[in-house]
Amino acid sequence: MWAIYLAHDGMWIKCLRHWIGTKWDKSYYNAIFIVNSSLCRLKKSVKQPISVLVVLHDGAGNILLLERADRAGFWQSVTGSLEVGETPFQTALREVAEETGIVLAAHELHDWAMQTEYEIYPHWRHRYADGVTRNVEHWFAAQISPHQAIRLTEHTAYQWLDTVSAAERVFSPSNREAILQLAVQQG
Repeated sequence: MWAIYLAHDGMWIKCLRHWIGTKWDKSYYNAIFIVNSSLCRLKKSVKQPISVLVVLHDGAGNILLLERADRAGFWQSVTGSLEVGETPFQTALREVAEETGIVLAAHELHDWAMQTEYEIYPHWRHRYADGVTRNVEHWFAAQISPHQAIRLTEHTAYQWLDTVSAAERVFSPSNREAILQLAVQQG
């Protein structure tokens, strides 16, 4: 017995048993399975309410910000939720690589051993299990060269800003606080 998974509008279709084939209704991008068994169920894929924030900086007071693809004008540092079985440190390394194309060595990522809890914005709560309204965010930082190539996959733009401008630009209060704390740490 084995499984087939397909993503569709935030839902996962999991069909167990053997399958004979698939047909696609291209106008709606739905998968119609011809299965050998009636054991098929639909379940919502949800994010864990545990995430990371990684402030990328150049060591000279400048911060790399990314503009969200799903929300124009929403600028942020690297962020992302833990996947099953991941530690926050592993998630931070993965998210930096996924969102910027930068593969950090473990020794390049600084774990602040700090976390904050915040209310999830209402327009993003559908991504979590029913009733989840709060998220725990773990903070990290890494120094990178401002000349390093950035490969955007989940964002539409990036920019380097001085600490004060970056803190003013980000939409998230916890991101703002992390940027300002980094400035204090760097003196």
